Amino acid sequence: MKRRLLIALAPLMLSGCGYNKIQQYDEQATTAKQQISVQLQRRADLVPNLVETVKGYAQHEEAVFTQVANARSRLSGAIQTGDPAQMATANAGLTGALGRLLAISEAYPQLKADQGFLRLQDELTGTENRIATSRNDYNQAVQTYNTYIRTFPQALTAKVTGASARTYFEAAPGSEAPPRVDFGTANRPAPAGTPRGAPAASRAP
Repeated sequence: MKRRLLIALAPLMLSGCGYNKIQQYDEQATTAKQQISVQLQRRADLVPNLVETVKGYAQHEEAVFTQVANARSRLSGAIQTGDPAQMATANAGLTGALGRLLAISEAYPQLKADQGFLRLQDELTGTENRIATSRNDYNQAVQTYNTYIRTFPQALTAKVTGASARTYFEAAPGSEAPPRVDFGTANRPAPAGTPRGAPAASRAP
């Protein structure tokens, strides 16, 4: 009889100790992480077309193209793991590689004026903004969840149910900082390997 009563009261006891809230906050964090994955995949999907466009004007920049391809591959692999730390670090690596790719345009005015190149830049910038928004949403959801499961009495419920702290979406120390996306106005040197006679990068007065 007592056992049946305990079984019947278990849901109420767990609810009073924060079980339902733990599940709710955990689900919110999961949903937010999925949004990051969607936007990161969208960014990765833009890369091949961007590389092909640049190749049309600067075929000799093979080292940069290889770096971008490798960084994109690492990001795709990180997305498959679903690990926020790996995704953040791989995304920072791709950002650095793309910064070098986009710097090539400073030495090629025709590339900078190419409509396909401009469109891809806009799409890339829009995706970066969506990634930043998704990252903030996820980190806020993780902070809410992590704080909640560490607070008494729900900390006891978390321990019993195996709920553990989630990882924030933060790149590992040493990852490349994102370059400013300011196409056409950034003061960058001409990329290494630029042929003689190629126009120099524009400089602000």
